[in-house]
Amino acid sequence: MSYIPMEIDRKRLTIMGVNFSSVDNFDAVVNALGTVMFEGFDPTPKGIEIIRDYLSDKISIGQLVRLTKEKAYA
Repeated sequence: MSYIPMEIDRKRLTIMGVNFSSVDNFDAVVNALGTVMFEGFDPTPKGIEIIRDYLSDKISIGQLVRLTKEKAYA
């Protein structure tokens, strides 16, 4: 397992350059990423955008599943 540094800017609410409009969603994603990275997940900006969009109700659970199956996060 390799370590990939994750840029987190709490003042600007960005993770790897991905902007968040909600502190709650920002915190939820930071916490979730911290947990799954121990399991071997390597975050990408695209993956973070997908998670952000799901938490912001911009995409549905069905779309999230489809994007995950397609590995759109890579």
